[in-house]
Amino acid sequence: MIIGVPKEIKDQESRVSCTPAAVNQLVHAGHTVIVEKGAGIESGFTDEEFKEAGGELLDTAKEVWDKAEMIYKVKEPIPSEYKYFREGLIIYTYLHLAADKPLTEAMIENKVIGIAFETVQDGRRLPLLKPMSEVAGRMAVQEGAKFLTKPQGGKGKLLQGVPGVAPAYVVVLGAGTVGTAATRIAVGMGARVTVLDVNVDRLGELVDIFGDEIETLYSNPLNIKKCVEEADMVVSTVLIPGHKAPKLVTKEMVENMLPGSVIVDVAIDQGGSTEVTEGHPTTHTDPIFMVGDVVVYAVANIPGAVAMTSTHALSNSTTKYGLMIANKGWKKAVAECPELKLGVNTAEGYVTYKPVADDLGMEYKDIDELI
Repeated sequence: MIIGVPKEIKDQESRVSCTPAAVNQLVHAGHTVIVEKGAGIESGFTDEEFKEAGGELLDTAKEVWDKAEMIYKVKEPIPSEYKYFREGLIIYTYLHLAADKPLTEAMIENKVIGIAFETVQDGRRLPLLKPMSEVAGRMAVQEGAKFLTKPQGGKGKLLQGVPGVAPAYVVVLGAGTVGTAATRIAVGMGARVTVLDVNVDRLGELVDIFGDEIETLYSNPLNIKKCVEEADMVVSTVLIPGHKAPKLVTKEMVENMLPGSVIVDVAIDQGGSTEVTEGHPTTHTDPIFMVGDVVVYAVANIPGAVAMTSTHALSNSTTKYGLMIANKGWKKAVAECPELKLGVNTAEGYVTYKPVADDLGMEYKDIDELI
């Protein structure tokens, strides 16, 4: 199979889908890997390293998209890339279609096979989402702490406090991979931390990990309201695989937060988990907006800021399934691998992942009917 690795062009997206080591794996398996020149520079990889690994370098994105049978990238295609879509092309990447109807329609119209990292699912595990969730959770608190400072519009509060001065209060909504990572950093930085989730067993696991360094609460509207309105920083991480994120934080709650408080919405890729972030993703170039006097951070590709770390972590996880697709063709690969089957969001002119079809009000076809 001819596998194309284009340069990411989303604002401040510095990751690349493949490390040279991953390219080498694909080439050794008998495939051709074509890499757009400069694709790995921001992640610390030179064109020469890709060439030495067996990759072929091409000058332009158009050449890569036109020649490839499978496009292997990091972020969902943006509108300027839709012109490259064609029937039978496989796009293997993060797609987040439930929050992006125009992209979904373009993929359906052009009969693109869209295999989404974020919906590949093994039991309750999301193996291709997890590494970036780990990064995003850690980064969320790091970025939130920066925006709590006065020059950035925040209260002017240090997360850890100092002797005789109380630490900042961090509220984490969701105890999954992102929430756990955020909790780890917030605790490590000395904040007072409350974690809310509907899964009491998972809250128990976090208590086993962090002991009395955290407080836990069952997630319901009343508890969320109380915690959000008292918080210095809210990290909202709630995700339902494939679906648009639920809006757990209302506009009223945000309006009742103290001036200079910070919200970090890590679920913005899936449409945002607060009423104030829905339809309002931000970028690393312009990362925040204000709701009254509250600072809202809603960057849709948080891990892109630490591209060297993120690229290695992502490539380590995604190469396995990329090899399956290349070795067997997408139909045989998904027929033989149940977790990869759940990754197919579009195929042959249909939405094939039910949560996406439900959220967008589009026709759904079971992938088993197409393979």
